[in-house]
Amino acid sequence: MPQLVGGKDGAYSAMLTFLPTGLKGLSVAALTAAIVASLAGKVNSISTIFTLDIYAKYFKKGSEEKTLLFVGRTTVFVGMILAVLFTWNDLLGIGGVGGFTYIQKYTGFISPGVFAMFFLGMFWKRTTGSAAIAGVLAGFIFSVFFNEFAPALLGNENILYTAYPNGNGGFEIPFHICMGLSFGFTMVIMIVMSLAGPKINPKAFELDSSMFKVKPSTLALIVLTLLIITALYVKFW
Repeated sequence: MPQLVGGKDGAYSAMLTFLPTGLKGLSVAALTAAIVASLAGKVNSISTIFTLDIYAKYFKKGSEEKTLLFVGRTTVFVGMILAVLFTWNDLLGIGGVGGFTYIQKYTGFISPGVFAMFFLGMFWKRTTGSAAIAGVLAGFIFSVFFNEFAPALLGNENILYTAYPNGNGGFEIPFHICMGLSFGFTMVIMIVMSLAGPKINPKAFELDSSMFKVKPSTLALIVLTLLIITALYVKFW
């Protein structure tokens, strides 16, 4: 059995020792591709948001495409420089938890509220604009609460979660559980607020149900995947 050198950070490399030489290279290539794709997506998002939603709207309206292209490239360059500066001496503490865990955990401060807003906004025509705004704010507040304060205020174990030692003398809830709890409570708030509004929001999103029609074989694969994921969660909960 391979030994995990450096604790959990050696898990991936230890798993690779079970594979033959060719598959080891393929696995490393897949990991590299996933990292590059994730980085490219984040860089593209940073560039697009700043260029179109900030610069083109508030700094220089009606800019030419050539100017916007230059601003976008400059934004990416500045963003990369800032990222290097913040990680040079590990100012954000990423090294202590690992890059993947760090990204997923702190993305989870925003994603529960945003996901709840899009989910109800797309599939429930009664969802109101006020509920959507409240959902985004509530999702962030709940995420901060469950990540930072819940173990100290509500205890380390209850019907909602189990907190584990974080290695710094305190306890913390796994970030996946924090995200799920934040999403659930945010949904409740949005539903209650929307029920106080009109039965059908006149500005509701018109969803074309044909977009979600798939072949029976594809549906079978989706169901099978969900069953496997559910079984894994039940097994290791």
